[in-house]
Amino acid sequence: MRPHGMALDPAAGDVTPAVLAIGRPDFPKVLIDTLRRQADVGHCMVFALSRAGAAHCLLDAGNIPIGGDLGAAYAGQFHESDPNRDALFEGEGGAPIMLPAFAPRMYGARYRKIFFHDSGIVDKCATAIWTGDTCFYVNFYRITAQGRFSAAQRERLRAIAPAIGASVARHFQQGATPDQTLDALFATRAPLAALTRREQEVCRRILEGFNSEAISQALGISLHSTLTYRKRAYERLGISSQSELFSIVLRLLAGPRSLN
Repeated sequence: MRPHGMALDPAAGDVTPAVLAIGRPDFPKVLIDTLRRQADVGHCMVFALSRAGAAHCLLDAGNIPIGGDLGAAYAGQFHESDPNRDALFEGEGGAPIMLPAFAPRMYGARYRKIFFHDSGIVDKCATAIWTGDTCFYVNFYRITAQGRFSAAQRERLRAIAPAIGASVARHFQQGATPDQTLDALFATRAPLAALTRREQEVCRRILEGFNSEAISQALGISLHSTLTYRKRAYERLGISSQSELFSIVLRLLAGPRSLN
């Protein structure tokens, strides 16, 4: 828990709130809030698909009033007629999948009526990631009042999709708390595990959004010491910026070992 009054670093990673919300009850809200800030996503739905043919709606958050009904209908039967199904089931090995751009003609008449006309959905982007025999299928929607995604918003979703997919999979597969997730990465995964204890403590707080002054206060050390530990940690990791530190964590989250 961040101490009261401690400042957040404004340069914190773009999807950091969602990563740090893994395992928390408010994960769905934090996720949709993050997606809205990044690409003005209106609604997000997550489905778990198995190679045995089962489907479940895991998350339904946003501005579509009948989202829960749509999730139940998709999990009940319509997953079998999803035109993205082949692309989803060709994926393997834990690599993120970015699905083809949305086009209404891809879908059958009944599917279009229920999932797009009746709901007001006018655009969709989607990503997915397999962990073992389960595919976590993450869908991003916009409704009539918002209009379609712009080219820049699509590109932004493409950029953050691996981190979002990995965060969703981690949240629903293991139910790990944010502290447990970071603890596991720093204890067992290279290159983070190679840092000294104090270097890890500084990096942990950087990932949690603390600025240098707040880190010094939390650890009871001088600002000079904090900057020294950060410099040493960055040198060990072969990086030179906070964004690169976030990239390491998100890459480890997206890796198959961290999700199995």
